[in-house]
Amino acid sequence: MFSFNHQDIEVVSKRPVYQGFFKLDEYRFKHRLFAGGWSNEVAREIYQRSDAVAVLPFDVKRNELVLIEQLRIGAIQGHNSPWLLECIAGMIEPGEEALDVCRREAQEEAGLELGRIHKALSYLSSPGGTTERLHIYIAEVDAQNAGGIHGLDDENEDILVHRVSVEQAYGLLEQGKIDNASTVIALQWLALNKGKLIEQWS
Repeated sequence: MFSFNHQDIEVVSKRPVYQGFFKLDEYRFKHRLFAGGWSNEVAREIYQRSDAVAVLPFDVKRNELVLIEQLRIGAIQGHNSPWLLECIAGMIEPGEEALDVCRREAQEEAGLELGRIHKALSYLSSPGGTTERLHIYIAEVDAQNAGGIHGLDDENEDILVHRVSVEQAYGLLEQGKIDNASTVIALQWLALNKGKLIEQWS
């Protein structure tokens, strides 16, 4: 299916450019061309990010989802509010397993204990600019007591928990009020696979 693989790119150099909340490296590389031969040397700055998880808690019994609302500075110039409705999410730190991160972040960001966790898919967030791969999970949860404000003070988190029906979430998606990639993709996956998932968990 694919024309080329890792053997068809030559990394000439890689050097650190910036180290802060994100790490930025400059790559200089050449690659094979579809028409034959090799490209000129190309320079690109890439954010080096660990893989991350995004978890959509799903209460099958109540047909409800748990979403969180928090400020995202990258959305400040968007047409909607910079406070976004999102899945629970977090970075996978070295030595951590993805499922452990799902459970830790659910507790930290929403005060939730997760039941069964189903891997939906994974995707590259923005491969032209970052190394991050995001792993999407749907998690079984009892949403009856979900709510309140959560987050870690030492990470300046201020997170409001929402219970919404599946239909409400689909409506917000259709209206463009949920517009961050991980939550859009998780909801679209659920719309396609909800029946199979409920059957699997029955």
